[in-house]
Amino acid sequence: MATLYKTVHYWLVDHPFISQYEWHPGQTPGATPLFLSATVATYLISTFLLHRYPILPTLSSAALRLAAAVHNITLCLLSLLMAVGCTLSVLHQTPPENPSWWLCFPAGATASRGPTFFWAHVFYFSKILEFVDTLLILLSGSRSRRLSFLHVYHHAVVVVMCYMWLTESQSLLTVGLVTNSAVHVLMYAYYLLAALGSRPPWKRAVTDCQITQFLIGYLVSGFMLYFHFTGSGCSGIRSWGFNILFTTSLLALFVNFHLNNYAKKRKLDQNGFDKDKRS
Repeated sequence: MATLYKTVHYWLVDHPFISQYEWHPGQTPGATPLFLSATVATYLISTFLLHRYPILPTLSSAALRLAAAVHNITLCLLSLLMAVGCTLSVLHQTPPENPSWWLCFPAGATASRGPTFFWAHVFYFSKILEFVDTLLILLSGSRSRRLSFLHVYHHAVVVVMCYMWLTESQSLLTVGLVTNSAVHVLMYAYYLLAALGSRPPWKRAVTDCQITQFLIGYLVSGFMLYFHFTGSGCSGIRSWGFNILFTTSLLALFVNFHLNNYAKKRKLDQNGFDKDKRS
């Protein structure tokens, strides 16, 4: 077991490519405002045009299932890798004299370097890879029903948030990365099984976990703000402000989705049950 841990730790934390990582604005891949704006604009414009003018062919059920299975297993495994890699990196990179480092990166003294920020960069690029979620919907026959505002808004803005994490060495990025990646392991596992022809009974649990991760974000933000105002300050407060506004908007949209898809369904099922009892 110890040998396995050392091997995993080496490949996810200690490898020179990871341990010596550093974000250089204008040099590191994806580290320019032009790349960010072009990526998000291309996604939004392409999604709008392909949704309004469905020129893409509708894939056969078998081809779509295969493509979805490959995409979902890739992101499921990548999400697991990011969650484990970031967790190990935080444990490795947290200074013994500052155990709250993972909550509050010291303001003015934290550069985006080291294994923790390497995984933040992988997470940033993974959000671009998740654009394939939208492509799969556009290639399916249910594009009008499944392509919601929540879906497109979330995929577009989360890329901006991840970019700001790295450019401003934002405190709490570790919490956001690990919780989101963990939830995505569950979510992509569900969609993988669905693509393979199974419908697991825990679809609602995925939405519940997504809402829970936002609530965790609020909780740890309270601790971070305490350290910020009682100490020498936490890095990336401006981007944290953007992050919390984005999180609040997502929470509202996910709660609305939950009410529309589960609360109403439960009410309809209950009404049907009551009607059966009366008949």
